[in-house]
Amino acid sequence: MEVDVIIERGSDGTYSAYMDTNKVSFGLIGEGSSVKETMDDFSNSYKEMKSYYQETGKVFIELEFVYKYDVSSFLQYYSGILSLAGLEKVTGVNKGQLSHYVTGRRRPSQKTVEKIEKKLHVFAKELSQVHFV
Repeated sequence: MEVDVIIERGSDGTYSAYMDTNKVSFGLIGEGSSVKETMDDFSNSYKEMKSYYQETGKVFIELEFVYKYDVSSFLQYYSGILSLAGLEKVTGVNKGQLSHYVTGRRRPSQKTVEKIEKKLHVFAKELSQVHFV
C-alpha cells in the first residue's frame, strides 16, 4: 500500500517527516538535522513499528512510501547534485530566490511551487529519454 510521507524543514532549520494516517491505524515520524538523517529516522520508526506488530501478533501491512517535499527540503536534499544556477536554468526561478528558499528565509508561493515542480518533471522526463551509444 502506498502512503504519502511529507518532509518539511522547520523554522529552526531541522527537518521532520510524517505520514498520512488515513490509510493505516498507526503513524510514523522522523526527525533530523538533514533530510537524509530524517529519512533514516523515519525508516527506523517503520522498522520498529513492524517489529512491534510482529511481537504482539498483529497483522502488519507492508507500506511503500511516496516522499513529498516542501521546496526548502527538496533543494537542501539535492544541493550536492543540483546547483542553484542549474536549477535556475531548469525552473526559470532566479537562483537568488532559490537560495532564500534553501535557507528558509522565504517561502515560495503556491504558484512558484507548482512552477518548480512542473519544470523539474519536464527535465526528468527529458533525462529519462537519454540514450548513449
